Amino acid sequence: MNKILHIFCSRYRVLLAVAFVSLVGAFAAVAYADHSWGAYHWSRTSNTVTLKLGDNVSNTWDAYLTGASSDWNVSSVLDTTIVAGGTNNTKGRLTPKNCVPTSGRVEVCSAKYGRNGWLGLAQIWASGDHIVAGTAKVNDTYFNTIPYNTPAWRRLVMCQEVAHDFGLAHQDETFNNANLGSCMDYTNDPDGGVGGAVDNDPSNEHPNQHDYDQLKAIYTHLDSGITISQSISGAAHGRNNDDLENSAEWGKAIRASSDGKPSLFERDLGNGNKLFTFVIWAN
Repeated sequence: MNKILHIFCSRYRVLLAVAFVSLVGAFAAVAYADHSWGAYHWSRTSNTVTLKLGDNVSNTWDAYLTGASSDWNVSSVLDTTIVAGGTNNTKGRLTPKNCVPTSGRVEVCSAKYGRNGWLGLAQIWASGDHIVAGTAKVNDTYFNTIPYNTPAWRRLVMCQEVAHDFGLAHQDETFNNANLGSCMDYTNDPDGGVGGAVDNDPSNEHPNQHDYDQLKAIYTHLDSGITISQSISGAAHGRNNDDLENSAEWGKAIRASSDGKPSLFERDLGNGNKLFTFVIWAN
């Protein structure tokens, strides 16, 4: 009798362990598929998010901006178009380094921002849970040097920073594991394959299906108003005099990557308005 009871208890413990692993796996799958950040999105009254990307990048970066726009337009809910950049400084001269935001669109900028530690920066101004303006910046101080002066690194960072301005977060924030095949995945080996964590992982230079599925989930509903396709100058955000390339201006860190470095910052601008800063750091 005791032997039978022992066998029954052992099998019961095994069944509980299997159920627990299955439950954890289910939660992990849900977390993996959900890589939006909060409920932040561009508001619109039609099914497609028609968003302008202001071109304030150098000739070196033009092809990568065009490629990122084309990649994200594969999404069934997103239609981006590249237009002339609209950034300016306080003297009214066009300069990509200032990358002043324009309401209703994303300004994409490249410049030598200095050895401040970051490769790419995406910043989003939000009113409530609606995005009203965004900027994406790539730092040529690092991209002009090894190991970052490669097509793979440029594609990864441009693709990722522009996508943060749509409302996407990272799929994974560990640098030294196998690639997921998404530019929303942190990596030390953007082109994948031999030389990285494994010898047969995919490139992280473009979006993958999880990214497109997440965009569809973010933009399943329609809004009563719109925050896209407006043309209000950066003065509307009251941030023209801030040095937004400086981490001291980003507010508090609210998320960190696996290496312990902050990856997302939040700054309260008052009256329900916030500035969010996504950052990818150079090693």
